[in-house]
Formats: sequence, C-alpha cells, structure tokens
Amino acid sequence: MRFNDASGKPVDLAAFRGKVVLVNLWATWCAPCRAEMPALDRLQAALGGADFQVVAIAEDTGGMAKVKSYLASVGAGHIVPYVDTSLESAHAFDVIGLPTSLLIDRQGRVIGRLVGPAAWGQPAAKALIEAAVKAPAAS
Repeated sequence: MRFNDASGKPVDLAAFRGKVVLVNLWATWCAPCRAEMPALDRLQAALGGADFQVVAIAEDTGGMAKVKSYLASVGAGHIVPYVDTSLESAHAFDVIGLPTSLLIDRQGRVIGRLVGPAAWGQPAAKALIEAAVKAPAAS
C-alpha cells in the first residue's frame, strides 16, 4: 500500500515499522472526519515521537493542495499530511466508511480497528495508545 507525502514522494506503510502507528483514513468531504481531525492533531502533539505517530491518509482525489488547506482550516498543525488519490489504502484495509482508524503495532500488524469518528482526547484512547507503545515487541 502506497500513498504520497507532502512533496508528492511515494510512501509505504512499511516506512513506519518499528513504531506504533495510528493510521486514520479520511477525506476532505467527510463531515465526521472534520470533527475528528483536531483530536487526532492533539493526540499527535501529546504522544507523537520516536515510538508513536498518527498517519492521517486523505483518501481524496483532490490532491495534496486540498489536503493541506483542509488541515490548516481545522488547525491541525501537528499532523503530517499524506494523500492517496488512488484510494488504494481504503481498498487495502477493506474500508467501508470514513473515517476509519487502524492501530498498527511495531511489527506492522493491525491490532485495532475503528470505523467512525473517535474521541482521541479521552483518557481511554490515550491509554490504549500508551499500552500499545509499552507492549513488548513480538519475536
């Protein structure tokens, strides 16, 4: 599964192996995504770093300029913009609705899935991410 970074360079999810990743598949036309994005941005600001990253991939044919404009309009300054104009990411994860979030462990395995918006600022959500980060690596 490939998507593009802000410069248009192709990125593969394998590039994040070694850290826990919360992949959020969303679109600029999606109202629930708009409501969820500020919380994802705050989650990235609070917990993002060497061990964890929010990877918000816009499933949007409008391209990177539209994605950057959207993120700026909701005040999401900590989210690194990614876009998948081919919609391959949604197909790869059998997404049935947006937003869809997938928690991926350090080995690249999906360990959690949520269809619909989430309250990422809630203590339970942060505890889930922190537990995944603290989990021992599988051998």
